Amino acid sequence: MNQIPAPVTRRPTARRLARYARWWAADYVYAVYWQVRSLGRSHAGRYQTGHLNPVVVIPGIWETWAFMRPLVERVHAAGHPVFVLTSLGYNSRPVAASAEVVSRFIASNELRDALIVAHSKGGLIGKYAMARLDDSRLISGMVAICTPFSGSRYAPFLLLPALRAFSPRDKTTVMLAQNLAVNSRIVSVYPEFDPHIPGSSELPGARNIQLPTGGHFRILAQPQTLEIVLGRYESAAT
Repeated sequence: MNQIPAPVTRRPTARRLARYARWWAADYVYAVYWQVRSLGRSHAGRYQTGHLNPVVVIPGIWETWAFMRPLVERVHAAGHPVFVLTSLGYNSRPVAASAEVVSRFIASNELRDALIVAHSKGGLIGKYAMARLDDSRLISGMVAICTPFSGSRYAPFLLLPALRAFSPRDKTTVMLAQNLAVNSRIVSVYPEFDPHIPGSSELPGARNIQLPTGGHFRILAQPQTLEIVLGRYESAAT
């Protein structure tokens, strides 16, 4: 009787590891730079003009909307009114509570056919709002960038409760993973290497696009990411 050979697990090559290290270093340089820049005075209302459908921006944990300013400015320049939620602050509240804030903001501003553009934790907030709080279908869809839709296997070992909430066993993460109803209206964008989400951000039933880059933050400023948000990216999805 022939035996089925065991699968071979290939370790990353030295060249690939070196590339990942360069991406990781560049990623944190980018993150520190934009965290510092986001501390400055901002004028959130200046982006609310435009003739195309509205875009609602949701940042990641411990990020203000200004951390995503490069993307905000480019989307606004393309003709979209862009709405940012200063009421989220540094986005440290639980996903469900933050989703309530997003939902009320969209309704109170009478936004229709709104596209959510979210980073990391922001994608979980956006999906919660779409799946649980959007009975009037004011949200047309979402582009989620580096979102831990299935959690991160690193999260259970982190000290801070706000980060442990991204555990694959967290009840909100599990609930959202089991809810497939809105996945077809989500585009999930993620890099080849994400040091925070080693299992990738692939979402069943969504349009999944992996970009040939690395990092958790720097991808926000990649030209391909902007093209995806504007619906102009023609590369095959994964």
